[in-house]
Amino acid sequence: MISVDNLTVEFGTRPLFHDVSYVINDHDRIALVGKNGAGKSTMLKIICGLQKPTSGTIGIPNNCEIGYLPQVMKLSDDTTVLEETRKAFAGRTKMQAELKKMEQEMADRTDYESDSYMQLVERFTQEHERYQLMGGDNYEADIERTLTGLGFERSDFDRPTREFSGGWRMRIELAKILLRKPDVLLLDEPTNHLDIESIQWLEQFIMNSPAALLLVSHDRAFINNVTNRTLEITCGHVEDYKVKYNEYLVLRKERREQQIRAWQNQQKEIADAKAFIERFRYQATKAVQVQQKIRQLEKIVPIEVDEVDNKVMHLKFPPCLRSGDYPVICDEVGKAYGDHVIFSHVNMTIKRGEKVAFVGKNGEGKSTLVKCIMGEIPFTGKLKIGHNVEIGYFAQNQAQMLDENLSIYDTIDEVATGDMRLKINDLLGAFMFGGEISEKKVKVLSGGERSRLAMIRLLLEPVNLLILDEPTNHLDMPSKDVLKEAIKAFDGTAIIVSHDRDFLDGLVSKVFEFGGGKVKEHLGGVYDWIRSQNAQQAQEQQVQQTVEQPQPKPAAEPTPKQPEHVESYAEHKERQKKISKAKKAVAESEKKIASMEARLKELDSLLMDPKNASDMKLVTEYTTTKDALDKENDRWMELSEALEGLE
Repeated sequence: MISVDNLTVEFGTRPLFHDVSYVINDHDRIALVGKNGAGKSTMLKIICGLQKPTSGTIGIPNNCEIGYLPQVMKLSDDTTVLEETRKAFAGRTKMQAELKKMEQEMADRTDYESDSYMQLVERFTQEHERYQLMGGDNYEADIERTLTGLGFERSDFDRPTREFSGGWRMRIELAKILLRKPDVLLLDEPTNHLDIESIQWLEQFIMNSPAALLLVSHDRAFINNVTNRTLEITCGHVEDYKVKYNEYLVLRKERREQQIRAWQNQQKEIADAKAFIERFRYQATKAVQVQQKIRQLEKIVPIEVDEVDNKVMHLKFPPCLRSGDYPVICDEVGKAYGDHVIFSHVNMTIKRGEKVAFVGKNGEGKSTLVKCIMGEIPFTGKLKIGHNVEIGYFAQNQAQMLDENLSIYDTIDEVATGDMRLKINDLLGAFMFGGEISEKKVKVLSGGERSRLAMIRLLLEPVNLLILDEPTNHLDMPSKDVLKEAIKAFDGTAIIVSHDRDFLDGLVSKVFEFGGGKVKEHLGGVYDWIRSQNAQQAQEQQVQQTVEQPQPKPAAEPTPKQPEHVESYAEHKERQKKISKAKKAVAESEKKIASMEARLKELDSLLMDPKNASDMKLVTEYTTTKDALDKENDRWMELSEALEGLE
């Protein structure tokens, strides 16, 4: 479909990539990966014609339509959501006008036998068929389905776009791209402004779409769910892996090991040749062999090995005073702006050491409740912060509080203490500020870079309650891993507002769902919550289908009413017996879960002790217990559902 041939891009004297060639085929779902600065976004811009390469060609068929979503886009603010989204069908509207014009011309003319009239009829027929194949006038339903899938309420459709944040306006642009049904989708970080439900909807849309896809994303779960091929930009060229991202990581590790072995062999060959030349350079009897070795050296093409930092960055929060048993208690907390209720009657208790997630659609009050906890805005009800609680808070505006005149290094050096002062460069490297970049002044950094820097500062402060609002938005996958491991090892309490499923998976043990002005508590991890949501939606759809089924017409003659089935004593006794057995199984499962959770906490404490860090017996027990706990949680859910069905 699209061919990239011998593509070279240079900025000044520095080549970004050179002689890159690959093909995007029909139905390909490609993840474009590489280190920051490798040229992923540049590649997308070149393919869609927004940037020209230094050399090389991009072959795109004339009838191939490309839909491109950049990370940053200039958005118009002069229409409503619905009017702006309808612009996706501008081509179809123009076609509709042309058809009406031809239709009117055919009605006005009377030279029915002429060649020109027959040509007009034939052109009208072809264009009308093409118009119908594109969906004709039936695009309003597509608009509604797409906008609601991306999180908009129907009441939002007639609101001006200027009333929405930049993230919501990016959703409108994404909706327009999807509605155009392009042949190729080029998406640059499409999940940055989406909540979990909208991301899942987008996954389904892409999987059901015939369009080819070239995707840049740091959302590991999203990439794995929608792609089947991985292109890696490395050492200025592209490596093509015909597998999804997780499998690519395994193959890439194997390839790099082969590269290193080949490089080591080549270095030995070069060293041996140079040693031979130096030894026999001035001996006439060896002159021919020396010249042969020199020619061999000239012909050697150096093997490049992509620099990969294999050092595992272990980050541990500095010690802090132990907080009270309940760092946060909400009692009938509510918040409204005028008549608009954000949430009400919120009752929530977060225990010391718990890691919990706030999830739900954007605008449902997650960040608002965080601001209530921080005391930044007034609210109704009672909200108690526990004894000795020291809060570390990360929000997007934290970046604005940095000293612009300091360098990146000095910003971190200000708060680093103890051994961490010796590891500042490693820490900066883990968050994409390695090398000379660390000497940059804060004032020249982008918004995303400042957010990352603010995150590093927070990780070095002694706190016992972490509140993180969308902490992964500007982090790449290795940086997310460093942050996730740090929070896992954190012995305090954490509240995390995030839509990144892979980041939350294995990190939180409780989910608070925001929606419809309420906050619901769900035990278990983020995927347990997603499964319960999917089950609930399936049940609601089944009920809706039952309600919408046409009712049978009444018979002409009234039929005698049949007596309803009355449960017999034996049936009642048997059912109670099953309920009792199911309750016992649920209770036993809960007991096992509590026991395993307690043991995991003990193992956590033991493994945090440096003398036990290399104790493989403890590590193996931790892994085995964690796997058993996940399976037991799944079993508990099945048993609970079975019990609910019996009751």
